[in-house]
Amino acid sequence: MDPTWEELDDRDENNEGTSNFEAIPFMREGLIFLIDASEDMFDDSEETSFHCSVKCAYTTLKNKIISSEKDLVSVILFGTDKSKNSLDFKHIYVFQELEQPGAEKIIQMKNLLNCTAETFKEEYGHSKDCSIAEALWTCSTLFSACQQKLSTRRILLFTNCDSPHADNPTLEKQAKTKAKDLFELGIEVNVMHMRKEDRRFDINKFYKDIMYLSDEEYNKLPDPAEKFDELLTRIRTKNHKKHSLGHVNFYLGDDVKMAVSIFNLVRSVNKPYSIKLSKVNNAELKTMTKHYRGDTAEILLPSDLKKRQEYAGKAIYMDVDELRQMKYFGESGLTLLGFKPIACLKVHHHLRPTQFIYPDEHRITGSIRLFYALLQQCHKKQYAPICKFICRNNDTPKLVALIPQEEELDDHGIQEVPHGFHVVFLPFMEDMRKLNLKNKQKPKEQLVDKAKEIIKKLQFRFHPESFENPVLQQHWRNIEALALDEDAPDEIIDYTMPDYKTMEQRAGKLMEEFKSLAFSDNYENIVTGKKRNLGAAGGGTSKRSKLDDTKVTVDVQKEAQEGRLDRLTVNVLKEFCKSRGIKCGSRKAEIIGVINKYFHVD
Repeated sequence: MDPTWEELDDRDENNEGTSNFEAIPFMREGLIFLIDASEDMFDDSEETSFHCSVKCAYTTLKNKIISSEKDLVSVILFGTDKSKNSLDFKHIYVFQELEQPGAEKIIQMKNLLNCTAETFKEEYGHSKDCSIAEALWTCSTLFSACQQKLSTRRILLFTNCDSPHADNPTLEKQAKTKAKDLFELGIEVNVMHMRKEDRRFDINKFYKDIMYLSDEEYNKLPDPAEKFDELLTRIRTKNHKKHSLGHVNFYLGDDVKMAVSIFNLVRSVNKPYSIKLSKVNNAELKTMTKHYRGDTAEILLPSDLKKRQEYAGKAIYMDVDELRQMKYFGESGLTLLGFKPIACLKVHHHLRPTQFIYPDEHRITGSIRLFYALLQQCHKKQYAPICKFICRNNDTPKLVALIPQEEELDDHGIQEVPHGFHVVFLPFMEDMRKLNLKNKQKPKEQLVDKAKEIIKKLQFRFHPESFENPVLQQHWRNIEALALDEDAPDEIIDYTMPDYKTMEQRAGKLMEEFKSLAFSDNYENIVTGKKRNLGAAGGGTSKRSKLDDTKVTVDVQKEAQEGRLDRLTVNVLKEFCKSRGIKCGSRKAEIIGVINKYFHVD
């Protein structure tokens, strides 16, 4: 019998007593879209710079509701004739306060997106006398007035004017001074610069001193965006959450250690859980669990509870401290055991989703330099450090391999792949099993070569973002249409299904050659039917369909191409689908439709 502990769950104990592991609490992010609404942003192109900026904010708001609905977002327009802000600054219009995104805010952004240049000029107007310092001050005020604790505070400034105060040195100096104040407060300013048709955006004129970039970051600045896709990709990169799961120490031996942060690069996404609401005011209900003594109904404290396990017919009781001591295998962290060539790691060693580690200079000074020295040498020599990994105290130790990864940038200088180590969890002996395959037949070399040709023809460069979960996408689209009072959304294209047409174009001839080599000449045109033995229990009789034991020679493909599948019986059609591994229904019309689709017959 598997041992089971009663009364309490182990999760609380696992999170206690952690010395080196530092868990990161959940915190919100604050994001302000600061959009230039001056007349220069409204050019004569099909999609103006202003509408491109608003479209990015609109898309980000919709994505926030799905990915991180607790974050706070605000939209501020500067360079307008009208003003609306708490500091009574001129030409600054707070379009949306710093709040959680919702259906009402998305509808407001959609209306602004559909607003023409003439309509916007009538409703908000344009002005060239706006101060960048006052616009940044307004953003800082919104962050200061926020009652929620924010982990990051970020300003995305959209403009196509590279020198807004070229004729006013005083305003330029004030803007740089205010940007320095924001930098000291931990508020990050990112300029989403866009290219004008007549000239190139020069960030060195003004905005270089606003963003406070290091030399390395400045050298990686992307070119000004021309299209919405480029701008949105840059926003996603800046706004992508990089929250770590926690921090641990990496011990290299002889008291040499560094601090690293642990990340999950990929995680599974499920439909959100239902939330219990009060039927009085629709407020969210919270669940509380209490333990009572059976005879006196007295509330029990955690110290009053014990866990029990039955062994040899006897109940063994243990308190929480004893269990904690049993589960202690050492302090949390990574301990280097040795090195192995990366080629020694096989695909079947992938036990569970990997994690990612990155140096943490704030906890131990010099961690970045030591980490990159190890990373460069491991990548150069193609070796993987083998370590003992204890994620937190009271956690069982695991063997892991650290796979080095170098940084990769796209054509615009945006990071696509970070540098660091992938933490691959290695299996223990009990995680491995041997398969005793019987009747193993070695295929012919000619058949293997033909299969390799087919695989080579059907290969493509895989990227996880190219295949979305159709169920989740349809779920969120339905909710979006319901919340925004829109028409029913279109059906999602399921890209996880095989593209039979493309497969036929690429390797149709090779697959036919493979089938001719693998099967006999008359195998394709033979469909066999067998009688079913449906013995009824209890002496009762059952109605059954009778099939011939004889082999029926039918060219199903020819019948499908000539449109005569309806002449065949349901049993023959089902047996054909079964022989080809085709899933089909029970109705004849459904089976004919599946077979026609298999042979690409309209």
